[in-house]
Formats: sequence, C-alpha cells, structure tokens
Amino acid sequence: MNEYINIIGGGLAGSEAAYQIAKRGIKVKLYEMKPEKFSPAHSNKNLAEIVCSNSFKSNLHTNACGLLKEELRILDSLLIKCADETSVPAGQALAVDRDKFSELVTERIRDNKNIEIINKEFVGDIEDDAITIIATGPLTSDGFATQISKIVGNEKLHFYDAAAPIIEKDSIDMNIAFWGDRYGKGESSYINLPMNKEEYEMFWNELVKAEVTELHNFEKREIFEGCMPVEIMAKRGIDTLRFGPLKPVGFTNPRTGERPYAIVQLRQDNEEGTIFNMVGFQTNLKFGEQKRVFSLIPGLKNAEFTKYGVMHRNTFINSTKLLDNTYNLKTNNNIFFAGQITGVEGYVESISSGLIAGINATKRLLKEEPLYFSEKTMIGALAKYISTENDKFQPMNANFGILPSLDEKVKDKKLKYEKLADRSIEIMKMH
Repeated sequence: MNEYINIIGGGLAGSEAAYQIAKRGIKVKLYEMKPEKFSPAHSNKNLAEIVCSNSFKSNLHTNACGLLKEELRILDSLLIKCADETSVPAGQALAVDRDKFSELVTERIRDNKNIEIINKEFVGDIEDDAITIIATGPLTSDGFATQISKIVGNEKLHFYDAAAPIIEKDSIDMNIAFWGDRYGKGESSYINLPMNKEEYEMFWNELVKAEVTELHNFEKREIFEGCMPVEIMAKRGIDTLRFGPLKPVGFTNPRTGERPYAIVQLRQDNEEGTIFNMVGFQTNLKFGEQKRVFSLIPGLKNAEFTKYGVMHRNTFINSTKLLDNTYNLKTNNNIFFAGQITGVEGYVESISSGLIAGINATKRLLKEEPLYFSEKTMIGALAKYISTENDKFQPMNANFGILPSLDEKVKDKKLKYEKLADRSIEIMKMH
C-alpha cells in the first residue's frame, strides 16, 4: 500500500480532507484540474472556489448549519477557520469574500509540506493499493464521471443547481433601498428593496413570461427543491415569492412607516462591500432577460450586473447504497467519497464530509479503527443520512430534523434546538 493518499478534486471537501490528512503526518497528492481545465461554472484558478452564494449561512448554534460550523471549529476545520478570517458583514450569518477565501485556502494548502498539489485532470484508473478520496464535486468532468461509473456501477443520480446574480453596490438606488435585517436583528447588513402591490405584480408578470435557457426534459424533473430557480418558483402562483424569498414579514419601510408588499434582499458579496448578490434569486433566465426583468425591481433600474445567474449540472452518487457513515465505499475500502457528489448539500456540509473522509482515510492507511461520529452530532447525523438506504434519496442540508429526539419533550422550538445543539457540542468536545 502506498505511503500517501490521493485526493481527486480541490474544492471545499477535497481541500479540507487534504489538511486533515497532512496534519496527521501523512503525505497527500491533491489533484485539481484547474487551471488546466475549468468546468462550465468555475473561473477561479484557486482551490475551494465558491460558485453560488458567498454565505455559509447562520453562525447561531441554534441554527442547524450554525451548529455544524461550531462542530467543525471544535475539530480544527481549516476551511471554517479560513471562512472566519475572510468574513464580510452579513448579520448573524457567516459570509465571505469569495476571492480572498479561496486565496487563503490555497495558500495554507500550498504551504503545507505534506501536500503536493498536482494541477491536472486525474486520468486513468485508480490504483488498487492507493487510498483515494474522490471529491470531484457536483460539476465532475465527463471524463472522470465515466471513471466513477466504473467504480460504483450505474448507481448515480443527477440534479441541477442555480446561482444568483451579483450587482455593483454603486448602481443601487439608495434613495429607494434601505439597510436592515428582519425584525431589526443583526447588524443591518442587508440592502432591502421594498415593493408595493403594483410594482410586485408588474415584476411577477414579466418574470413568469421571461425567456429561459432551455433544459432537457430530464433536467426539468431533477431540479433540486432546495435551490429552486426564482422563475420556476414564481410560476407556482402569484404570491409564492411573497411567502418565500420576497416575504416582507419583519420589515418596515423607513420612508413610509409601513410594511412593504414584498421585499428583495441583497447580501454583501466581497470584503470591500462593493458587490451584492440577490438573495434567493437563483435563476436560469437568459442574461438579457435577467437585466430586463430584475431592473424592474425598485432600486435596480440602473443596476450593473457583475455576474449573471447561471444554471449548471450537478452530479451525485447514490450514497445510501454505496457508502458507509465514514464516506467509505462499501465495495472497496481504499476509496472514499467527499463533498456534494455524496449528496450532502451545501458548503459547510461538504466541508464536514471532507473532514470525516480525510480522518478516516488516514486511519485506513495506518490500519487503525475508523472514527465514527455520533448521530446526535450534526456531522454524524449527515453521515448517517447519506449512508442509510433510501429509495427516494435527494441531497440533504444540515437540519435539526435528522438529529435523534431529546429524551425530554420540549414544545418551544427555539429551546428545543438549543438543547439539541448543546447536546451535540458536548458530545463533539469528547472527540
């Protein structure tokens, strides 16, 4: 058996796995095809590139993703540390300057003497005696997807994800927009665009009529509900958006003293605060249509779009049949998977899978017993979810619904989540 571990893919999961292995004194060969080759959605030459939102979601440990981040901090996650160091204002959420984040991760990985970065696409068969972590992500190249098919058979699925547009701050009309967080919580780090009934209905009518980039029929069936394109959501009913990403609850327009009929939120996307992304506006509209329709939103009449929304393919394997809860392939214990290709959905979830795969690949090399995380922790619950057989398997975010119940009955939801989180953190500190 080789005295090093291969990692294929230098995204969030692959980078975290590399760090966890290297800190334990084991050599890593990290294969990343960029900048030799880019996927349709990637453009940054660095490791751990963030393609969609720049938010790592809530930092509150009474939020499921906030709890997951806290567990990862306890376990010395490199990527959460880098996210904390490159954060930008986002109220109670952890959002990052995406370029500085990927630069910092790349710097820390490159400076580690136990990690060799190989900037080329991995081709050929995986060696039988090589412990390998496959973390090629939801945008796995066609060439390597074929390799994965050989490894797992035809047990693979697909879904499609969408990214929101990004706007230059100076092009937003701040005579219409106002700063603030829902119910006045946080640090007023969101720019809010209020809409009255007439403005909303005009926008909705144009949105549902707008031209989209055509998808194949099988693609339309496989759009993941957790990242639904805004135009598809709108077509479900005129008020769907007002009860979703455009809900006005918790806001008062400071210029009128009234609650808006609907509200669009913009979240800071870089450290300097010069660009903002449209919260909940993942879209598959043609670029010209995005400019036309989104400019109808009050405050965005003269908006300059630095990046339009895109829709792209995501691939994930049927982990419920293929993997155990250490992300190890059941049919070949020398192969691990990590990241969104396993069916965990989200940045922090991907990092957690990379951490578990990295630790356990090391233990495999050293012939030590695997490290299993309790299902009462969010990290362990996610690992259990993706490795428990489920004929209707779909990608899963961190959520309190996948944690085992408390021993006591707690009616208050906030208190219940607090107790679940406290229990999880207490268990995690014992690792």
